[in-house]
Amino acid sequence: MFTTISLVAALAMPAFGVPVEHSAPVARSNPVISLDYGSFKGTSDGKTASFLGMPFAQAPFGDLRFAAPQPPVAFSGVRDATFWGAACPQQQILSFIDIDGLNITIPGTTALVENSEDCLFVNVVKPASISSGQKLPVVFWIFGGGFELGDSSGNPGNSVVERSMSLGEPIIYVSANYRLNAFGFLPGKEAKAAQAGNAGLKDQRFALQWVQKYISNFGGDPTKVTIWGESAGAISVAMQMVTNDGDPQGLFRGGFMVLFLIPSYLTNLSNKYLQESGSPLPLQDIETGQVYYDQLVADAGCSGSADTLACLRSVPFKTLKNAVDKSASIFSYQSLEIVWQPRVDGVFLKRNPQTSVAQGLYAKVPFVSGDCDDEGTLFSLFNINITTDAQFTTYIRDKYFGGSDDAAAQAAAAYTHDITTGSPYNTGVLNAVTPQFKRLAAFQGDVVFQAPRRFFMQAASQTQDTWAFLYARGKALPILGSFHVSDLSEFYGTGLLPSFIGTDALINFVNTLNPNGFHVNSLLSLVNWKKYSTSTSAPPMLKFSDPAPLVTMTTDTYRSSAMQTLIGLTRQLIP
Repeated sequence: MFTTISLVAALAMPAFGVPVEHSAPVARSNPVISLDYGSFKGTSDGKTASFLGMPFAQAPFGDLRFAAPQPPVAFSGVRDATFWGAACPQQQILSFIDIDGLNITIPGTTALVENSEDCLFVNVVKPASISSGQKLPVVFWIFGGGFELGDSSGNPGNSVVERSMSLGEPIIYVSANYRLNAFGFLPGKEAKAAQAGNAGLKDQRFALQWVQKYISNFGGDPTKVTIWGESAGAISVAMQMVTNDGDPQGLFRGGFMVLFLIPSYLTNLSNKYLQESGSPLPLQDIETGQVYYDQLVADAGCSGSADTLACLRSVPFKTLKNAVDKSASIFSYQSLEIVWQPRVDGVFLKRNPQTSVAQGLYAKVPFVSGDCDDEGTLFSLFNINITTDAQFTTYIRDKYFGGSDDAAAQAAAAYTHDITTGSPYNTGVLNAVTPQFKRLAAFQGDVVFQAPRRFFMQAASQTQDTWAFLYARGKALPILGSFHVSDLSEFYGTGLLPSFIGTDALINFVNTLNPNGFHVNSLLSLVNWKKYSTSTSAPPMLKFSDPAPLVTMTTDTYRSSAMQTLIGLTRQLIP
C-alpha cells in the first residue's frame, strides 16, 4: 500500500499546502490610488483593501533582459489592480518522489499564476480604513523558492494585516516579484562585464525604492519599513543588508528572516529586518558559474554567436525557458549546489557577504532570524543513493568543499554515521531511509542553514538588537520532521489551528522593532523573548515545540562543536 505525504517545499507558500485563509467578502468596493505614473483600481472587502499586480518597473524585454530594472512606463486612465500580475519565468523542477513506497508530492512547484517576462509587479494590502493623517508601518515580503521559482501570489498577506488590526497595531503588507533562475541570476564573465548579474536582487532593491516613493499614498510610513523573507527570500534579506557596504539607504529599518536557504557555496574553489532561514552566506565570484553560463548558451543555440550575451537577450522566450529547464534544480542529486544563485558581481555584491559581516559592513538594524529543526531533510531525499561512509565523504567533498579531502574529513568526523544523532533529530533509529540519509540531512541542514545563521548572529548581536528562534513543531512527520518551510504558516497565521504566536511577533516587530508585546488575546504575551546578546556562552532563543501552541526559551548551543567546525572551514576556504 502506498502512503502519500503532501507538503510545500522551498517555496513561499503556506506549510503543508494549507491555503491562505480569507474572510468572506462583504460589501466589496473598488478604491482607486493615483501615483505619478498612473492610477490603479483595487478591491476592498470592508476589512482590507488590496492593490495587486501594479508594475514597479518596465517589462524586462529585449535589451532589458538580465539588465537592471528601469522605471515603469507612465500611462493614462485607471488600470485594474484587482488580480495578481504574472509570475516571473519559473524553472521546471521535480514535483514528486517515491521512496520505498512512500509517495511524497510537492505541490506549489509551479507558479499560481501565468508566467511571463513581464512580471515586475508589486502588491499592497492595507486596512480598508486608515485614520486621516495616520501613517502605518510597513512589512515588505520577499518570497522563497531557491531562486528558481515562486511568486508573490503564494502569500497574499491579508491574514497578517487582519491580525495586525485585531491587535490594535495595524500594518501595511507589500510584496513584489523578482526575476528568477537565469533570468535573474545569470553567472559568468560575460554577465560580469555587462553588469548583468544579480538582476533579481536589483529588482528587490528597486521595489523597495518604489515603496519609499509611493507607500505614503496608501497610508504607509516610508521610514518604518521592515523587510521579511523566507528561504531564498531570507537570503535576499541578508543580501540587502550587506549590499552598498551595509548602508540601507533609508529603505528599511529592520529585518525578519524565516527559513533561509543558502545555495552551495564551497564548490569550484580554485577559480531592521526579519529573516526566516537565511543569513549572509559565503559566496564566490560570479565567474565561478561560467560552466552554467556556457551550458545555457549551448542549450539556447547561441554557441556560434560572436556575442553570446546579445544572443541570449534576443532568443525567443520559449527557447531560453527551455534551456533553463535543462539545468539542475534544488530537487535533484545536485540539491543545494544551486545553479542560479546570487554571486559576487563587483556591483551589487562587492565581496563575500561573510567577509562583509567580519568587517562590520552590514546594516545595523534590529532583526529576527531563525530556522526549522530539520532544515536538511527535504533536500536529502534526492541523494538516497548515497549509502556508505565513503560516498558521504565524497559527496560533501565535491559539492561543498571544492575537492578538499581535509575539509571533508573534518566535516565527516563532526557529523558521524550514527543515525540516532541525525535529522530528523530526536527520532532515534526511525526515519533512516538509508544508512546515510539522517547524516546527510544533519550536515546539509547545518552547513546551509544553521551554521551561517549562528555566525551572523554571533557578530550582529554585538552591534544591534537581535532575536533568534528554532521551529521544532511537526516532529512526528515521517522522514521529514520539522522540515524546511514548515514554519511559514506559524508566521502567516494560516494553519488549521493557528496560534498566531509567530504572526504576533512579526506584527510587534514591524511596529516597535521588538517581537515582544503585551496583548490580552496574544499567547506571545506569556513569553519573554530575550535578546540574543544577553549571553555570549548560551544565547537565548525562542523554541516552537509540540504540542502547539507550546513555546519555550532555550539556548542556541545545540551541536556547538560541529557547527563551529563548519563555520571555521567556511571562513578558511572562502576568506
